[in-house]
Amino acid sequence: MTKQNTFSGIFLIGIGLYFLLKELNIPIITNFYSWPTILIIIGIAMMLHSYLSRDHDKLFPGTVVLGLGIHFHGVQHFRFWIDHWGVFLFIIGIAFLIRYQKTRSGLFSGIILVGLSLFTIFVSNKPSWFHWINALVNMIETFWPLLLVLTGLYLLFFKKRT
Repeated sequence: MTKQNTFSGIFLIGIGLYFLLKELNIPIITNFYSWPTILIIIGIAMMLHSYLSRDHDKLFPGTVVLGLGIHFHGVQHFRFWIDHWGVFLFIIGIAFLIRYQKTRSGLFSGIILVGLSLFTIFVSNKPSWFHWINALVNMIETFWPLLLVLTGLYLLFFKKRT
């Protein structure tokens, strides 16, 4: 089994099961028929591929995609779920820590991001200098599609072709 076939196989099994369960319309899992479930499937496929093929390049993005899928699913379906920008820092920090488990790189970044995310989410008396970060994040949340457009333009017109 080649490395590419591992990811493709796991991904197709996951997507196949997703659509099969959607067709069977089992009442207990109707909350899982949504786009965050697709993110969860992709993340699990990337992580399983990384562990099974011993190619740890997909650990970081797999963890991020899985974490985003779980977060967006939780926001949609659970009232107690924390919908704060610090959760994204937490997901990325956890991804660094999981990657560190296999590659021995990224421990410091992971600890810093997890610590900062927990600070931003749970500390109610933040210092006054910290509030500019909330304004910056609000601006990024508004204009993030522009970042995609600019990145696409850069790749089309300015990136040197090999």
